[in-house]
Amino acid sequence: MLQARNPQLLLAQAQQLHSQAAVETSIARLSQEISTQLAERCPIVICVMGGGIVFAGQLLTQLNFPLEIDYVHASRYENETSGKTLIWKALPKSDLTGRTVLLVDDILDEGITLLEIQEKCLAMGAKEVYCAVLVEKNLNKPKPIQAHFVGLEVPNLYVFGYGMDVYGWWRNLPAIYALNPINC
Repeated sequence: MLQARNPQLLLAQAQQLHSQAAVETSIARLSQEISTQLAERCPIVICVMGGGIVFAGQLLTQLNFPLEIDYVHASRYENETSGKTLIWKALPKSDLTGRTVLLVDDILDEGITLLEIQEKCLAMGAKEVYCAVLVEKNLNKPKPIQAHFVGLEVPNLYVFGYGMDVYGWWRNLPAIYALNPINC
């Protein structure tokens, strides 16, 4: 498994699924869709750390309406390629009572983490919670939550880049890649 822990080799053996241009185009489209639906609601935008940070940073600069920013940090992967029990690291600091919340995350995979975060926001008093994800993984089965705003679709492979990591690396890539299955 030493090979799987070599970041340069992981990238060299990966397949690019979406180019930087495709990612940027999808974010521009999402910003228009979100603006159309949420501009009058003055939402609290909550970035799901750490994967959502790159996407949120790019998306927020294109939302031309009043909003507040907060974050939540919950993880199931802990720098591995399979999810486990959700670990809460930080809850939103904002008062969500009666507010519209927009969760911004990197990926909608199985939907377990995003659903729990949505339920936590509602339990904290949010009147409605919308979800925007950069990518949705096509699993060919129902998920417990659906994102309101989806940038791109990816096949049922382990993906990384543009905020998504592989063994803790490569969140900083400007495109989206699929991990070679031999490295999982």
